[in-house]
Amino acid sequence: MSAVPRSGKPTGRFRRMLDRLSSSQEDLESEELREDAATAGCRRIGDCQDREIVTVTGTLRTVTLRPRAGVPALEAELFDGTAALDVVWLGRRSITGIEPGRKLIASGRIALSRGRRVLFNPKYELRPLGRE
Repeated sequence: MSAVPRSGKPTGRFRRMLDRLSSSQEDLESEELREDAATAGCRRIGDCQDREIVTVTGTLRTVTLRPRAGVPALEAELFDGTAALDVVWLGRRSITGIEPGRKLIASGRIALSRGRRVLFNPKYELRPLGRE
Protein backbone atom coordinates (compact mmCIF):
# COMPACT_ATOMS: atom_id res chain seq x y z
CA MET A 1 0.00 0.00 0.00
CA SER A 2 1.39 3.45 -0.91
CA ALA A 3 1.29 6.72 1.02
CA VAL A 4 -0.78 8.50 -1.61
CA PRO A 5 -4.09 9.94 -0.36
CA ARG A 6 -7.16 10.45 -2.52
CA SER A 7 -5.90 13.86 -3.65
CA GLY A 8 -3.11 12.04 -5.49
CA LYS A 9 -0.34 13.87 -3.64
CA PRO A 10 2.23 11.81 -1.70
CA THR A 11 2.33 12.50 2.05
CA GLY A 12 5.70 11.09 3.00
CA ARG A 13 8.12 13.04 5.18
CA PHE A 14 10.39 13.88 2.26
CA ARG A 15 7.48 15.16 0.16
CA ARG A 16 6.17 17.34 3.00
CA MET A 17 9.66 18.76 3.53
CA LEU A 18 9.96 19.58 -0.19
CA ASP A 19 6.53 21.22 -0.15
CA ARG A 20 7.52 23.41 2.80
CA LEU A 21 10.81 24.42 1.17
CA SER A 22 9.11 25.36 -2.08
CA SER A 23 6.18 27.24 -0.46
CA SER A 24 6.10 30.99 0.00
CA GLN A 25 6.16 32.53 3.48
CA GLU A 26 2.50 33.56 3.09
CA ASP A 27 1.48 29.97 2.24
CA LEU A 28 3.32 28.65 5.29
CA GLU A 29 1.68 31.21 7.58
CA SER A 30 -1.76 30.40 6.14
CA GLU A 31 -1.20 26.69 6.74
CA GLU A 32 -0.15 27.39 10.34
CA LEU A 33 -3.26 29.51 10.93
CA ARG A 34 -5.52 26.76 9.52
CA GLU A 35 -3.89 24.24 11.86
CA ASP A 36 -4.35 26.62 14.83
CA ALA A 37 -8.07 26.92 14.04
CA ALA A 38 -8.42 23.14 13.94
CA THR A 39 -6.58 22.58 17.24
CA ALA A 40 -8.56 25.35 18.99
CA GLY A 41 -11.84 23.74 17.88
CA CYS A 42 -12.92 26.80 15.90
CA ARG A 43 -14.72 27.12 12.58
CA ARG A 44 -12.81 28.14 9.49
CA ILE A 45 -13.83 31.63 8.42
CA GLY A 46 -14.14 30.43 4.82
CA ASP A 47 -16.86 27.96 5.93
CA CYS A 48 -18.96 30.51 7.88
CA GLN A 49 -22.37 31.50 6.53
CA ASP A 50 -24.51 34.61 7.03
CA ARG A 51 -26.40 34.81 10.38
CA GLU A 52 -24.58 31.84 11.83
CA ILE A 53 -23.28 31.89 15.42
CA VAL A 54 -19.60 30.94 15.26
CA THR A 55 -16.33 30.85 17.14
CA VAL A 56 -13.33 31.66 14.95
CA THR A 57 -9.63 32.26 15.52
CA GLY A 58 -6.87 33.91 13.56
CA THR A 59 -4.43 36.79 13.38
CA LEU A 60 -5.40 40.44 13.23
CA ARG A 61 -4.03 41.90 10.00
CA THR A 62 -5.21 45.50 10.40
CA VAL A 63 -6.80 47.60 13.14
CA THR A 64 -8.43 50.94 12.29
CA LEU A 65 -10.71 53.51 13.90
CA ARG A 66 -13.60 54.16 11.51
CA PRO A 67 -16.75 55.98 12.65
CA ARG A 68 -20.09 54.39 11.72
CA ALA A 69 -23.11 56.71 11.70
CA GLY A 70 -21.27 59.23 13.87
CA VAL A 71 -20.31 56.63 16.49
CA PRO A 72 -16.67 55.55 16.95
CA ALA A 73 -16.00 52.01 15.80
CA LEU A 74 -12.82 49.98 16.15
CA GLU A 75 -12.45 47.66 13.14
CA ALA A 76 -9.99 44.82 12.74
CA GLU A 77 -9.47 42.28 9.97
CA LEU A 78 -9.11 38.73 11.29
CA PHE A 79 -7.45 36.16 8.98
CA ASP A 80 -7.33 32.42 9.61
CA GLY A 81 -5.63 31.10 6.48
CA THR A 82 -8.89 30.44 4.61
CA ALA A 83 -10.58 33.86 4.50
CA ALA A 84 -10.79 37.23 6.23
CA LEU A 85 -13.46 38.54 8.57
CA ASP A 86 -14.08 42.09 9.82
CA VAL A 87 -14.42 42.35 13.60
CA VAL A 88 -16.14 45.60 14.69
CA TRP A 89 -16.49 46.97 18.21
CA LEU A 90 -19.07 49.78 18.13
CA GLY A 91 -18.57 52.69 20.51
CA ARG A 92 -14.89 51.88 21.11
CA ARG A 93 -11.89 53.97 20.10
CA SER A 94 -9.32 51.43 21.28
CA ILE A 95 -9.06 48.16 23.17
CA THR A 96 -5.90 47.15 25.00
CA GLY A 97 -4.25 44.22 23.23
CA ILE A 98 -6.14 44.64 19.95
CA GLU A 99 -3.29 45.35 17.55
CA PRO A 100 -2.02 44.06 14.20
CA GLY A 101 -0.28 40.69 14.46
CA ARG A 102 -2.15 39.63 17.61
CA LYS A 103 -3.95 36.27 17.63
CA LEU A 104 -7.42 36.01 19.09
CA ILE A 105 -10.54 33.88 19.35
CA ALA A 106 -13.83 35.67 18.61
CA SER A 107 -17.43 34.49 19.04
CA GLY A 108 -20.63 35.98 17.73
CA ARG A 109 -23.15 36.06 14.89
CA ILE A 110 -21.80 36.48 11.37
CA ALA A 111 -23.32 39.25 9.24
CA LEU A 112 -22.65 40.08 5.61
CA SER A 113 -21.92 43.74 4.91
CA ARG A 114 -20.94 44.82 1.41
CA GLY A 115 -20.03 41.23 0.54
CA ARG A 116 -17.70 40.77 3.53
CA ARG A 117 -18.19 38.69 6.67
CA VAL A 118 -18.50 40.84 9.82
CA LEU A 119 -18.72 40.13 13.57
CA PHE A 120 -20.18 43.06 15.53
CA ASN A 121 -19.23 43.41 19.22
CA PRO A 122 -17.99 39.82 19.56
CA LYS A 123 -16.94 38.05 22.70
CA TYR A 124 -13.19 37.64 22.33
CA GLU A 125 -10.16 36.11 23.96
CA LEU A 126 -6.63 37.27 23.23
CA ARG A 127 -4.27 34.39 22.51
CA PRO A 128 -0.97 34.38 24.44
CA LEU A 129 2.09 35.89 22.81
CA GLY A 130 5.19 33.79 22.50
CA ARG A 131 4.79 31.34 19.63
CA GLU A 132 4.98 34.10 17.02
